[in-house]
Formats: sequence, C-alpha cells, structure tokens
Amino acid sequence: AIVIDRLTDYFTGSEGTPVREIRESTDGGPATTILSGLSIGYESSVWAIFVIAVTIGAAVVIYSGIPGYSGPEQITFILYGVAMTGIGMLTLTGNTVAMDSFGPISDNANGIGEMAGLEPKARQIMADLDAVGNTTKAITKGIAIGSAVIAAVSLFGSFITDVSIVDPEALAHGISVAKPMVFIGMLIGGAIPWLFSSFAIRAVTRAANQMVTEVRRQFRIPGLMEGKVKPDYARAVAISTEAAQKELIPLALMAVVSPIVVGLVLQVEALGGFLAGIILSGQLLAVFMSNAGGAWDNAKKTIEDEPRDPEKNLGKRSERHKASVVGDTVGDPLKDTAGPALNPMIKVVNLVSVIVAPVVVQYKTLGIVGWIAVVLLVAAFVWAVSQSKRHVPLSATAQK
Repeated sequence: AIVIDRLTDYFTGSEGTPVREIRESTDGGPATTILSGLSIGYESSVWAIFVIAVTIGAAVVIYSGIPGYSGPEQITFILYGVAMTGIGMLTLTGNTVAMDSFGPISDNANGIGEMAGLEPKARQIMADLDAVGNTTKAITKGIAIGSAVIAAVSLFGSFITDVSIVDPEALAHGISVAKPMVFIGMLIGGAIPWLFSSFAIRAVTRAANQMVTEVRRQFRIPGLMEGKVKPDYARAVAISTEAAQKELIPLALMAVVSPIVVGLVLQVEALGGFLAGIILSGQLLAVFMSNAGGAWDNAKKTIEDEPRDPEKNLGKRSERHKASVVGDTVGDPLKDTAGPALNPMIKVVNLVSVIVAPVVVQYKTLGIVGWIAVVLLVAAFVWAVSQSKRHVPLSATAQK
C-alpha cells in the first residue's frame, strides 16, 4: 500500500515530473495535452502491476517454503499468503478513507470560496488544498484497485476449491492456457473491462448532455441572470439522480451475466481463463484512467496558480489554461467514473464466478433448458449493450 501511495503521488502530484510534463505540453494545445496525459497514465499502470506482481511473488516465496507440505496443501498456503497481503493493505483503511474524504471536501470548499468571491489569499489556500485533494483521491483509488486485484487472486483459489469439491477431476491438472477454450475465455475476460468502461463513459456523456440542455433552458428564463428569479436547482439534481440510477442497470447486468454465460457455454476451465483476463485487463485500465485523470486535473491547477497574464500565455484565460481545461474535462469521467467503477466490477465478477462454478461444472453438455437459459442471458446482455448505445436528444430535457 505504501509503495502504491508513493507511485500514485509521483504520477499525479502537482510537484511531480509527469504533471510538469503535461503542463509544458499545454503550449502545443489540447491535442498535445491529452497525448501527454495518456502516455503518463499508461506508464503508471505498468509500474502498479509490477508492484502487485512482486507482492504476490513474495507471498509465493514465503509460503511455498513451509516444510512438510507439497502439492495442493502448498498452494493453499500460498493463497493464504496472498489473502494476508490483501488484509495487510486493508489495515490502512482508516487512513485511506480519510484521504478519500479529504478530496471532495477540499474541492467543494474551493468551489464555494470561488462563488463567494473570497479574497485572493484565501482562494489560493483553498486551491492548494484542492490540488492536494486530487492527489489523495488518486492514491486511495490506487489502493482500492490494488486490494481488489489481490482479493480477486485469493477468490481465484476459492473458485478452484469449489469446483474440486463437486468434481475433483475438473481442474486436477490446473488451468492450461494452451487449451483453446481457456484462451478464448481469457480473451473475452480481457475485453469486458473495456466494454464496461465504454458503458460508464457513455452514461456520463448522456447525463452531461441532459444537464447542459437544462442549464441552457434555465438561462433563457427572464430575470434569472440578473438574480431576480431563483434557478430550479431541484430539476438539475433530479436529472443527475435519475441518470445515475438508470445507467447502473446495464453495468450491473454485464458484470453478472457475462461470467454465467462463459461458464455455461465454454465450461469451467474457460471461466477460470475469463477471470484471469478480467483481473489483468481491469487492473491496468483502472490505474491508467485514475492516474491520467488526476494528472490532467493537477496540471490545470498548477497553471491556474500562475499570475494571470493572457498576453504572456500565463494563468487563467490563457491558451495554455484552455488546453489544460480540455484535458481536465476528458480526465474527469475517467478518474471519477470509469476508473473507480472497475474496482467493484472485478469483485462482482469474481464473486459471481465462485458462486456459479459448482453449478457450471455439473453441466458438461447443455440440454434444452440450459440453452434457453443461455439465450435469455445473452438477450439480457444485448439489451444492456443497446441501452448503453441509446441516443438521448439534447432537447429532451428542455421539453419537459
């Protein structure tokens, strides 16, 4: 957890080299700003996976050397060591929750201070706290993702154990990637986090379109801009709440349905490969989005801290600041929506797989009832995809 803390702080902190690189890239406009943030996010995910790999490797080295045990018993001890690693990360839960709470508190305080028109010194203090809050939020996301991956590896052991109780021969020789079905399952599992992220980002886009339309409608209300009429705050809150609840359904369906379909159609070994693909792909993608978004946000804040002089391309309202705002706008749904959502998705898929594995292993061939169940599950998955792709007209909200 401490190593992940330091890594995340390096890649997203205001004083770090990566954020400085993004700030310098704003001289080239929004395109170079986004490209710089993408490259930093990609690099950060690699080092994070190395940390997790070393952690699991350490558990293997320590617990595989216990004398008098070999074979399945030794594997059990190794999985126990991996689980202990996850518990060790969670011992810092109090500190993690405090850091995660600090982010939105400082962010809201900064927004309130800006709307209240406080003096420059107070505004600067709040802006500095907001920048620190962005880093602490990114750090806690990294810890949450890392602990989710380690927990998933431990659940992988539970998956094998549950299958072996029902059919001792099913996974007696392990899960071999050389088998075509296992490899297919791994490919499908690796693709699911990307589709899940696509759903989440599309949901943000639809909600944002509805919110923009509503704001424009209210701006046209006579007397609103002069302060003579109060805005309809409740309508804006209702749009956000309704969108959040409705958009959750396709995401939940995909996380629950996909492992069941893979297990029934491709069998239990392929389901094991499916889990391996989700764990690896989900971890890399989640860390990338979280750190890239945090780095873009802090790069924007460092430019806002500069003396305001648009003619010299410094501070707010400069071309560099406009480029950084574009990067921050792209990064917000990544670090605040899609990235954090992958953490529970990995856990849910693993839990569903552990639950259905003893059932799936009993069905070597599917009968009519089994295929009907598969068709219904696939139909639910297709419906979730279609819901994610649905178009919401910009004028829909304004007409209500």
